[in-house]
Amino acid sequence: MRANTRQFLRENLLGLSLTLIGVACLVLTASMYMANRAFPQFAFANNSKLEGADIEALEQQNKGYERIAQAVTPAIVNIQSTQVMKVQQSPFFTDPFFRQLFGDMFPQSRVPKRALGSGVIVSPDGYIITNNHVIKNASDIQVMLSDKRSFKGKVVGADPQTDVAIVKVDAKDLPTVPFGDSSHLRVGDVVMAFGNPFGLNFTVTRGIVSATGRSGLGIETYEDFIQTDAAINPGNSGGALVNVRGQVIGINTAILSTSGGGAGGEGGSNGIGLAIPANVVKHVMDDIINKGKVTRGYLGVAPQGLTTELARQFKSPDTSGALLGQVEPDSPADKAGLKQGDVIRKINGQTIEGADNLRSMIAGTNPGTAITLGVLRDGKPMDVKVTLGEQPASMAGASGHPGKASEGALRGITVQNLTPDVREQLGLQPNIRGVVISELDPSSPAAQAGLQPGDLIESVNRHAVNTVADFDRLAAGAKGEVLLRVNRGGISQFVGISPGSDSGGDDNQ
Repeated sequence: MRANTRQFLRENLLGLSLTLIGVACLVLTASMYMANRAFPQFAFANNSKLEGADIEALEQQNKGYERIAQAVTPAIVNIQSTQVMKVQQSPFFTDPFFRQLFGDMFPQSRVPKRALGSGVIVSPDGYIITNNHVIKNASDIQVMLSDKRSFKGKVVGADPQTDVAIVKVDAKDLPTVPFGDSSHLRVGDVVMAFGNPFGLNFTVTRGIVSATGRSGLGIETYEDFIQTDAAINPGNSGGALVNVRGQVIGINTAILSTSGGGAGGEGGSNGIGLAIPANVVKHVMDDIINKGKVTRGYLGVAPQGLTTELARQFKSPDTSGALLGQVEPDSPADKAGLKQGDVIRKINGQTIEGADNLRSMIAGTNPGTAITLGVLRDGKPMDVKVTLGEQPASMAGASGHPGKASEGALRGITVQNLTPDVREQLGLQPNIRGVVISELDPSSPAAQAGLQPGDLIESVNRHAVNTVADFDRLAAGAKGEVLLRVNRGGISQFVGISPGSDSGGDDNQ
């Protein structure tokens, strides 16, 4: 064996030598290449961190937000309701004219629908605040707490005009969250929104108060919304908007989105969320629990917003406030000496932004309350003390008085404001605004142009119409042919209306 090995080496010495030399050259070349090539130097991060008083201040701020979330979340609930929806057998039956003729004599199918929302426990014995649209028409309500306990909920009462509802569960010693005074809110204040968006239970978002006193959106009858950029999405409805002291200063209710969705619709957050102020919620809650119904203050006026032209005519320095187009005889306003043409600028020192703001503030004040109105009369400021009456039952669900044009192209049209119930009946999205034709003279120019009761007038001569007062003002100023934008069945179109020969204009003699 050894002899064979020695013989193999003698015969292949030259080849083996060349092979070894080649391998050595390759190793040397690779070593030189690796030595000259720059490689990134890796090092594990150490445990160093930013230091300083400013960083410590941010850490303290974070701890504050954590405390708020820990204190409030146990009082937030998830609400699942089964709602029975009526569905027409044919789209033909949704036509307003057909419904006016035949009513509900044709059968409808009843389809169960699951609704998701949120709520806030406000008393240890089980009273919960939520939105009316979360529990409306519910046949079954299930309430789940953050500790995963579930209870069957019962509706104590609801107020569709503000979208507030009270639900009760049979439980004791529940965690609660206190109310704050929403009148103290200022733009820029930090707030946190609690709820169950898209079924993601017990979510917290943070933002600021973007605006207060938002109204004229056509979402509710009485609107005085808090606007926030704290993310609010479907499922947040009925959840709490909380200040930095852990107090509820609003109840999340709606979203303004490009898709037209509300808090219970398909829209998503785009930085414009709306909440009902806590002071409004407390008034509704106390009335429902203690009286079984909601009572509202009554002034007895028909207010309208101020345009630049009207402000000049009535000697107002700007368009803030509400112009009194009518004062009801023997009403609290009449007895206090208010007159048609007065401009109400303040209530108890608080500025009035417009007609909707005035309606909401009066309605949110208890009957019998004495208030002081800051009024302009012929440009002269004055204070008027008024003791509010109780809003008549006939006004419940109504938003202002019906408007009717008596001359011109729009004569024969009677309109009413778009209430939540009417909006639902017409199947209109939350972002659509206007006034509804409640009555129409068959011989009127509008009827001849094809309009009919149930149509929604969105604009007159390209000017938006949000309220009856807007329609009355624009109709009074409309001369000659009028261009309307009309919504029927969710579809908008322009309609031109000519006044005709009997327009009521002046005759040259």
